[in-house]
Amino acid sequence: MSPAPLVGRDQELARLLGVLERARAGEARAVLVAGDAGVGKTRVLDEVASRAATDGMTVLSGHCVDLGDVGLPYLPFTEVLGSLAADPRFADVLAGHPVVDRMLGGGTDTARDSRLRLFEGMAALLTDLADTAPLLLVLEDLHWADQSSRDLLRFLLSRGALQRSAGGVAVLASYRADDLHRRHPLRPLLAELVRLPAVERLELRPLADAEVTRLVRSLEERPLPDTTVRRIVERAEGNAFYAEELLAATDTEAGGVPSGLADVLLIRFEQLSDTAQQVLRTAAVAGRRVEHDLLREAAGLPEDELESALREALGRQLLVPGDSDTYSFRHALAREAVYADLLPGERARLHGAFARLLAGRPRRAETAAERAHHYRESHDLAEALTASLEAADHARRVGAPAEELRHLEAALDLWPAVEASARPSGEGSDRVTLTLRASSAAAHAGEAHRAVALTRSALAGVDQDENSELAARVRYTLAGNLMSVDNLSAAYAHSSEALALIPAEPPSPTWVWAAATHVLAARQVGENDTALRVAREALAVAERLEVADARADLLISLAILEGDGRRSPEGRERLREARDLARTSGNAPVELRALLHFAMGSYEAGELEECLPWLTEGLERARRAGLLSSTYPMEMRYLRLLVLYTLGRWDECVRAAASDSGVLPTAGGYTSGPAWYVSLARGDLKAAGRARALLEGPFDWMGTLVAGIVLTDAAALAGEPEAAVERVRSTVAALTDDAGFRPDVTVRLAALALSAVADRAAELRRSGDEAGARRWADTATELMELARDSAEHSADRAPQGPEGMAWLARAEAEWLRATSGPDAEAWTKAVAAFGYGDAYELARCRLRYAEALLTAERRKEAAVEAAAVRETAARLGALPLLERADALIRRGQLSHTQDRTSPLTAREQDVLRLLARGRSNRQIGEELFISGKTASVHVSNILAKLGAASRGEAVAIAYREGLIAPEPTSSG
Repeated sequence: MSPAPLVGRDQELARLLGVLERARAGEARAVLVAGDAGVGKTRVLDEVASRAATDGMTVLSGHCVDLGDVGLPYLPFTEVLGSLAADPRFADVLAGHPVVDRMLGGGTDTARDSRLRLFEGMAALLTDLADTAPLLLVLEDLHWADQSSRDLLRFLLSRGALQRSAGGVAVLASYRADDLHRRHPLRPLLAELVRLPAVERLELRPLADAEVTRLVRSLEERPLPDTTVRRIVERAEGNAFYAEELLAATDTEAGGVPSGLADVLLIRFEQLSDTAQQVLRTAAVAGRRVEHDLLREAAGLPEDELESALREALGRQLLVPGDSDTYSFRHALAREAVYADLLPGERARLHGAFARLLAGRPRRAETAAERAHHYRESHDLAEALTASLEAADHARRVGAPAEELRHLEAALDLWPAVEASARPSGEGSDRVTLTLRASSAAAHAGEAHRAVALTRSALAGVDQDENSELAARVRYTLAGNLMSVDNLSAAYAHSSEALALIPAEPPSPTWVWAAATHVLAARQVGENDTALRVAREALAVAERLEVADARADLLISLAILEGDGRRSPEGRERLREARDLARTSGNAPVELRALLHFAMGSYEAGELEECLPWLTEGLERARRAGLLSSTYPMEMRYLRLLVLYTLGRWDECVRAAASDSGVLPTAGGYTSGPAWYVSLARGDLKAAGRARALLEGPFDWMGTLVAGIVLTDAAALAGEPEAAVERVRSTVAALTDDAGFRPDVTVRLAALALSAVADRAAELRRSGDEAGARRWADTATELMELARDSAEHSADRAPQGPEGMAWLARAEAEWLRATSGPDAEAWTKAVAAFGYGDAYELARCRLRYAEALLTAERRKEAAVEAAAVRETAARLGALPLLERADALIRRGQLSHTQDRTSPLTAREQDVLRLLARGRSNRQIGEELFISGKTASVHVSNILAKLGAASRGEAVAIAYREGLIAPEPTSSG
């Protein structure tokens, strides 16, 4: 596991570095850094100390240690003096202050005069050190400080002793906020110090979930499943140390708290009285939060004893008070550790007590899940089954499919263990119907493969002779679930069986839905004639029966199948009618399907801005219905990011992807694809690793498509045509449907690979290897034929829209470049084709166009195109494309950007070039033979002159303004 990076502390770090800056200017400042154990205090202080040392400050550190009642006096200051004594640079300064020698000898003279001389001697030593160079004094874990150390710190900060130096002093002292019970001896000192004008307090709060996610992924080199990361993030609750411990235990423990972490968490618990420990054990069984009255009854203690125990637990900050007379564990992992320490019999007894207490209260839907949990853990399975079903009903009413699935699966697990007479009765209470309902909840929660498994289980338990209608429902539900995991042939077989089980006459809603599902399955396997025929027939029956949502679903299918499809005015009118019908009937999944296809039709027509409102409406509808993790909203998320990427709104795309990542199910990883396209375009090839993870586990059509795009483009950008061509072949083979129709994305994949193939062919041609160039030209022709065939025979049998035709034009131009050389006319067509709105691909084509123009000696036109590419690349932050544009400008001498007037001095130009290479202030100073502080001044001047808020922004502005040009990269 890699060392822990500093994540999520930018504001705190900036504040502490500001204190150092003031110290270097001659001030004496102190910061008291508070935070819970493991939140990251030491990591932040280490970073500050490292930067201080880099900037030339003297850094001294002392640590307090938990030695119980036998604390050593002045321990952190003794450590500071020890490090000074071991460094010959400070020998003369130490020799001038013999009074502090008694600290090194562990002296304990407590006479008031001797003590005062010692304090004044320590202050004088520190001020003399600061006169030589600005000083940073770091004191860690003040909550364990001995009385003498606390007194000395009070003297140094409150008497202005450190203000006497000509140099500056900064003191950073950390302590654990969660260890400070009401009578802790550090509390009075902190209250006194924070009132001083030179002392401030900084609290390190828990990290946000997104920051813990970044930390966990950066600590582990191997890719981690999203579910593992989310579980760690959920349990760590913003604590960096807990996250690291939980990550370290992922390979060794299936659950619970890692043993080393459990020991740490139980230390404070074991310091409580027996009664307080009993109360905490009882509270741990209740869960993270417990009501006062419920805890009293379950613990069986008199009120006065309970209050005394609670006061003790609150004082030790194991529990914290909440609203409405409740108590919560300060951290969920502490609760887990206490719970795991219970004896099995003790645990079952307490669960039974809570179950009975909750059952005796007025029934509330939100307590059903609690009752189910307590009944199950106390082994009362019949009551647990009833409560689980009640909890599932509540979850469905509030639009929480993941929770509904969890409760239904718990009920299905309990079902065989409960006697038939004790099971709930009534319509829909048989096992097959419950399993079917669970499969629906799984699908809505984004657990597509789980939905398939559950529906197969229902199919195994249904008797089609006894109940043919239920058998048909199971089969067409299974067909729908199989389509969501791309098992298309099996889906078509099951939808055919479902339709055959129910007669068309007399007409019934079950037959209509079976037909609607069969239409979808038939289209997926290329049986479009069958799909059209059944859709028209079923629509007539749905209208006759007034089944509005089924009618809406069939209208959507017909909008796709008939005429020019969803891009046409007729198709869009049908989609609008379908949306309104689905909304009126309250069928959210069908309404979402209509909105998705409306957006896709706009996208395919090249109407990118018009696409976004439909996606916004769809995602909002999904949110209200609790269906954000289901199939259609997942596709909406991807399409929304794709539109933002295509429009060149890259920062917005990346932010939206980061926002989505915290709520996506495991199967939704592909939706981040457009953000990875941005990363690649900005030079971050690590996006390929994230995309490759989509190919692990069960086959996913969209995941394979996104991985294919990212990995093909990454190989092309890296100059690896062999890998690019192989990725195209494997991706197209995986995505080709059962009828032999290739996916529309084939055109894009072929064009991306052709870029690398053409580069290799041109390189070989220049070197005189005509045979090698011909071999790659043959590969280019193979890819070109693949692109043309896909464009003419797509799965929908409809002509490609503007996007597909643009990629085809680019493929044609790349093919000509590979087989015969740059062709300006072909690139003119590609540039025009991407004019529908794809900013990045338009720029990439314009660069190729500029190269072709330069080859044809049309230099002025080439200069215009190259300048346009440069402007777009700088605006998007696409540095690799910017480098290529500048390389072309230099090679072709297309402009004189290097001679333009610069607002920067020659030295600042030198510093700026090193900034562009990612150098730190210290590294800039070493390369230019100046101090790190001087380099820092130059950097500040550059930011001010360019109007930039950060080093990265300054570099981007400099590129855009032509103040510097990226250096050519080596081919090796």
